[in-house]
Amino acid sequence: MGDVEFVREAAERFRVTIDLGGGRWSTVLIGDGVAAELTGHLPTRTRRCAVVTQAAVGVTVDPGVEHRTFEVGDGERHKTLATVEQLCESFAEWGLTRSDCVVGVGGGLVTDVAGFAAAVYHRGVEVVHVATTLLAQIDAAIGGKTGVNLPQGKNLVGAYWQPRAVLCDTASLRTLPDREWRCGLGELAKYHWLGGGPLDELPLAERVARCVEIKARVVADDERESGRRALLNYGHTLGHAVEIAGGHDLRHGEAVAVGLVFAAELAHALGRIDADAVAEHRRVVDGYGLPTTVPPGLDPDALVVLMGRDKKVLDGGLTFVLDGGDGLEVVTSVDPELVRRTLEAVS
Repeated sequence: MGDVEFVREAAERFRVTIDLGGGRWSTVLIGDGVAAELTGHLPTRTRRCAVVTQAAVGVTVDPGVEHRTFEVGDGERHKTLATVEQLCESFAEWGLTRSDCVVGVGGGLVTDVAGFAAAVYHRGVEVVHVATTLLAQIDAAIGGKTGVNLPQGKNLVGAYWQPRAVLCDTASLRTLPDREWRCGLGELAKYHWLGGGPLDELPLAERVARCVEIKARVVADDERESGRRALLNYGHTLGHAVEIAGGHDLRHGEAVAVGLVFAAELAHALGRIDADAVAEHRRVVDGYGLPTTVPPGLDPDALVVLMGRDKKVLDGGLTFVLDGGDGLEVVTSVDPELVRRTLEAVS
């Protein structure tokens, strides 16, 4: 089991260091302008950097060494094995080596794809992320989980590959489009049930840092999701199914928000929580201005099938992270018919 160090370096600047054990560690820096410190967080032997980003990100970085920019497409349809293959081919054509570094600059899609490409290219090269969205800063870029989608489900192919550092430049959050901000708020709401409390009352940088600290402590305790780390997927089982079934009409965080309300209703149906706890879920999600119902037109049976393909499933049954008297817990072998009936409560 590793350890986590949380340091407030200034009023609006924080550092979280994750000790992963075995001499491995990952640093997360949070605050305005931290993207400018990229050079100091590259591995010392770095000769070249492959900067992976998207045209719409609008954040440029200077690694301080020879570098080339590789753009990936915008939208979940580009979060695929084909995109990873194209990146790896481009790295090889340029001559990137194992002593070099990949830098992901962008939101969750970029950090997932760049991290996965770094994990498999030459069987692993170092990666550093400059996270530019709320979703990436509080969740996607932290903890080393990378992955791409298949037609059958979200993030079904990937690898655990810890970034050397993650730079969460909170200045980039102030210019996020409203929909992108809402996407991150769904993940922010999730942390309410992971010990975060009233995060909306904190200043922006501290809010991000608090989420990073919570996730870092879970990752240090369970890096490869053999136990406690699965709790970070609260709200994601239905959320991912809604994303796939709806052709990504809802952004990730919006779908997770619906998933949080559904998980509360399911926990209530199983007798794990009372009506007041369900109401609290709805209050928190509503408070962030996020959706609480499944979009019309989605087939409940199709959603159940997609939920059965969730990565948490170990026994072929339906598996959910659910609230209960002692907090969140992974619950297996949930009756599909009960799940269908509960979907009616969020439709």
